[in-house]
Amino acid sequence: MLNLNPYINKLNNHRPFLFNSVLWLFSFIILLLIFSKGQKPIKIDYIYTIGFLISVAIPVLINLYVIIPKLLKKEKYALFVLAFIVNLVLFTQLHIWLFEPLLDKLFPNYFFISYHSNTRHIVIFSIFLVSTLLLKLSEDWFYFNRNENKALKSQNELIQIQLSSLRSQINPHFLFNSLNVIYSLAIQKKDNIKDAVVQLSDILRYVIYDSNTERVSLKDEITLLKNYIEFQKFRVQGFNNINLKTTVEDEDFKIYPMLLLPLIENSFKHGIKGDLDQTFINISMSQKEGVFSFKIENNSLEENDDNNTNEASGVGLENIKKNLDIVYPNNHAFTTDNKNNIFTVQLTINTQQ
Repeated sequence: MLNLNPYINKLNNHRPFLFNSVLWLFSFIILLLIFSKGQKPIKIDYIYTIGFLISVAIPVLINLYVIIPKLLKKEKYALFVLAFIVNLVLFTQLHIWLFEPLLDKLFPNYFFISYHSNTRHIVIFSIFLVSTLLLKLSEDWFYFNRNENKALKSQNELIQIQLSSLRSQINPHFLFNSLNVIYSLAIQKKDNIKDAVVQLSDILRYVIYDSNTERVSLKDEITLLKNYIEFQKFRVQGFNNINLKTTVEDEDFKIYPMLLLPLIENSFKHGIKGDLDQTFINISMSQKEGVFSFKIENNSLEENDDNNTNEASGVGLENIKKNLDIVYPNNHAFTTDNKNNIFTVQLTINTQQ
């Protein structure tokens, strides 16, 4: 069954003066042309038209401002149809009984002749009530649609502001950690510092410029992660226990940028401590059709330590959670776990939902 509720619930009597001014002025012109039969109107035609317009205006206004808001707006469709018919029949019959006698009494110097049968009067009243009903619903629909578009535009602008704010938190965080790596290499006077600077430049170009868009390809994100992993090896000399496994069906699959990098950042920051032989980072990601899955795990300092889990989450994970709620509000799953000395983060995005 057609549900009119999303539209009808928003109906309101906005700008009634303008709406009624245009409606009744246009109606007066049409009726005057009909009653004068195409001839130049005379005074009696104006009197008859105004009187007829007042007669038909009463049921129309009752329909617009009583029956529609009280019944149609509240989805009482059966009662609305019944009230509409009663309103039409009642005032049409009152018009047939009283209209011409009242005109004769109010204007005794004029002789009014009706050229319309009772059936014709019913048709005219029916046309007025149905057409004004459709006009009112159309006007309300356009008003609702315009306000809805304004609301969506404002909401979209707010979302973009929120996303820009979250990205501005990610980029300085990433840059701060990267500069620490360069600083460490400079202190140790490593020969490969030039290579590290060039690699960092490529990473920052992507982070600052290439990722400044609504979506990026999964291929570009994977390239960023590989570059970052290689860059981090400059900081942690001798650490090679990191595994990256990808099973991607479509490399052009679109994803929101900078969702994955903070996860790897946190793994390097919180997982690589102490004896390097006991540390590890395992990353796996897969994409098939509209489903993307990402999992990363690293060694944890203490098993089932909630404080450690909260520390490992850090700014990066909090930003990811906020971004996911905005960009993928109803089609993602994001979980963290800290068991058996392994801290695990899993992310699933289902664009098919």
